[in-house]
Amino acid sequence: MQIDIDITDTRWTDLGLESICERAALAVLERLDIDADDCELSVLGCDDVRIQELNADFREKDKATNVLSWPADERGAEIAGDLPEPPEPDMFDTIELGDIAISYDTCAREAAEVGKSLHDHAMHLVIHGVLHLLGFDHIREADAILMEGIETELLGKMGIANPYSDE
Repeated sequence: MQIDIDITDTRWTDLGLESICERAALAVLERLDIDADDCELSVLGCDDVRIQELNADFREKDKATNVLSWPADERGAEIAGDLPEPPEPDMFDTIELGDIAISYDTCAREAAEVGKSLHDHAMHLVIHGVLHLLGFDHIREADAILMEGIETELLGKMGIANPYSDE
């Protein structure tokens, strides 16, 4: 797997964003039986100022957020609760997944608010972002149940608590 990481907030380097991205992406791809060797992904590790600009430009929401994703191809399932179509390699045997941006400030704030480690919350957000790149979403209830179930399963295998649990 090729992951291009652009870190504009050096706090991400200290946290080990590169390792988090690799582990999260590999877990998602393995779970969905997608050959990671064929996949390419770009990640921007930034701060709230930059992610607010991106959110305003691409989603017309002038506020910071935790993670944004831009899939290379739209892969969403037509029927709520169904798995999205798996990506196919292009003529160069490459699967371009897309781009993710993650904000250190929002991620750190959210982790502190719920009493979890920043590392674990970042792992969750990268898994969440990669799933979005693969066509998963949480707008329709059945899709949210599917996506959150996969997130919880993968995080559990990593020893990370269910982020959707009230406990």
